[in-house]
Amino acid sequence: MTNEESDASLLLDQQLCFALYAAQRAVTAAYRPLLDDLGLTYPQYLVLLVLWERGEIPVKELAAALRLDYGTVSPLLKRLEAAGLVRRERSARDERSVRVAVTGRGEELRERAARVPGALLAATGLDTAEVARLRAELGVLAQRAGAAADRAR
Repeated sequence: MTNEESDASLLLDQQLCFALYAAQRAVTAAYRPLLDDLGLTYPQYLVLLVLWERGEIPVKELAAALRLDYGTVSPLLKRLEAAGLVRRERSARDERSVRVAVTGRGEELRERAARVPGALLAATGLDTAEVARLRAELGVLAQRAGAAADRAR
């Protein structure tokens, strides 16, 4: 690698991580006004998406679905529970396991939340085919980066 190539590889705009970071911040910012109307933060919205899809599940399964650790999910659930959108309870079969489910109030929010994906598409000008392609490519990237991280441990 020449010095010129080496210097170019250290340019901010040449970094994949920066492109992903900038895109993530921009997408989250585009979601913000849509989620403000629902009284939710972006992470809270993600929690509810999992619960609307899967129903009552152990917190451990929720954390895995979101690719977050328990310590990150727990405060999210506490705030959602305080807002009356979810309930947590210990499993009758295994007291070590805490299950979480959407409340009636959380289910009512689902109908309003169903408008969010379409509103985001409209706001960004992306069509469903572009979104599907991006999701697939990012899924491959996440899988490969995860495997690389596992090998590095």
